[in-house]
Amino acid sequence: MAAERDWLAARYRAAVSCDGSNRHQCGLHSAPPAPRSAGQALAGSTADFLSGDWNVVRRISDHRTGQVGSFRGEASFHPCPAELLGGAGISLEVERDAQPGQTGRVLAYRERGELHLGSHRGPASRSLLLCDLPDGTADVRFADGREFYRLDLRSGTCEATHPCRADQYLLTVTRLSADSYSETWRVAGPAKDYELTATYTRTGRQE
Repeated sequence: MAAERDWLAARYRAAVSCDGSNRHQCGLHSAPPAPRSAGQALAGSTADFLSGDWNVVRRISDHRTGQVGSFRGEASFHPCPAELLGGAGISLEVERDAQPGQTGRVLAYRERGELHLGSHRGPASRSLLLCDLPDGTADVRFADGREFYRLDLRSGTCEATHPCRADQYLLTVTRLSADSYSETWRVAGPAKDYELTATYTRTGRQE
């Protein structure tokens, strides 16, 4: 049972963040895009909007196997400790003296909750880094510092693609309100055909 639990948790982490390092913005179309709806535009930066604590509900649909699952938990974007920045190979200069509302910050994304997948129920988690950029966008990286994708919510909606070996990951993020956003991953490849749809609601707020 322990081995199966670990395998399912690893499978979940792989589903929500590929281990490749290539990154593209609106460049590949092998994975059919999810229906796109207009989001609410931002007055500030992507990092300013995301900063803080969130409740997250994610639905998992594996179109190849017919399996359906879900994840419920908590997520946060908080300033990244200096020791983690160094370990991820990110220059400490970008974080020095940065305050909310200023560029140069690096936020640590942490997600923890319970995964339901088939007959399995157990804990699952993942971690990312989000680097605030001067133009209001954010550079999203894996926890070890490798590039993942560029997130731009200034217009309210962002699409990005990420090739992972023979698979294509298409991401759509939509700002629904000042206190909520949605995230959809559509993944297609030789051995993969699934969709992950999540809704994030800021902690303490009701939508």
